[in-house]
Amino acid sequence: MLYSPVYLRNRTIMSADPFSDILKFTNAESLATGGFTAGGTWAVRFPVPEKIKFFAVVKGSCWVAIDGEAEPIRFESGDVGLLTARRAFVLASDPGVPPVDAMTVFSGAGRSAVRLGEGDDFAQIGGHVLLDPASGRLLSDVLPPWIHVPAASPQATTFRWLLDQLVEERAGDLPGAQLVSAQLSQLLFIQILRAHLKTSGPMSGWLRALGNPRIAPALRLMHDDPARAWRLEELASACAMSRTTFAFHFRTSAGVAPLTYLAEWRMRLAERRLREENTPVAVVAQALGYSSESAFSHAFKRMTGRSPKAYRHAAGAAASPAVVKDVADAFVADHSAD
Repeated sequence: MLYSPVYLRNRTIMSADPFSDILKFTNAESLATGGFTAGGTWAVRFPVPEKIKFFAVVKGSCWVAIDGEAEPIRFESGDVGLLTARRAFVLASDPGVPPVDAMTVFSGAGRSAVRLGEGDDFAQIGGHVLLDPASGRLLSDVLPPWIHVPAASPQATTFRWLLDQLVEERAGDLPGAQLVSAQLSQLLFIQILRAHLKTSGPMSGWLRALGNPRIAPALRLMHDDPARAWRLEELASACAMSRTTFAFHFRTSAGVAPLTYLAEWRMRLAERRLREENTPVAVVAQALGYSSESAFSHAFKRMTGRSPKAYRHAAGAAASPAVVKDVADAFVADHSAD
């Protein structure tokens, strides 16, 4: 099969690691944006975040109360939290302390340190995760409302070093500190997701599938060569299972049949190329393994609700909220069940 130069370029970006593929596909980028120290009696309420929010306790301990959760959670030094839901939350020395508004506390603070209460027996660092406005929902919609990774958990062994380095970079004003902080924040985000994949916490769709080592070989094959006409027997054999057993385990984990997952992943790759490139639709179709432009167009319209040309026109014309929402809906909806 012949591939276009653009496809070959993109092909080198994608890998046989589905988790890395999806992080790259959604343009997930984590940034440390600030923090504060506190002592004595204190509490601060943060507004509903516009982006995925992460925060970590680097000294002392506090209580975290998240809107919608029945009880506050105790965070110790080294604990990390990831808040994906649009919920306000409170950090406090004690759950009974009336909180002050974070917008008042941090307004005009810039890069200077913020101190609450009396003393400095507590320190926190926080930031957010940026996602592509179109493809980012592929990740955000399958994450639970929030994730808590305790410092004492086996998965958090690397967190302490990352947090120490983040604090040092932000405080030291060294050359390249901004870039180093961004890279450390990115590593922290990935470690949080890895820890979540290794726990029995709530997962859905493709995220749950990535956490299932029994079907991982099949996922790697499909992501490594999405244009290939994979047969169920080949994928099952790679996982050392019969067709029936493999199909059952895959559907239980991913929420869809293996070949349906492959077809939908192809559509997500097609959507990105249609948004970002001027490559002819026929070339996109060939690069993704379709025998003809008409076969590709029919499959694309069946899964996304519009033809490839209509999708490209809509994505390039305005990128309105409705268009952005539609871009990932099909794949996310099918893979976020259960």
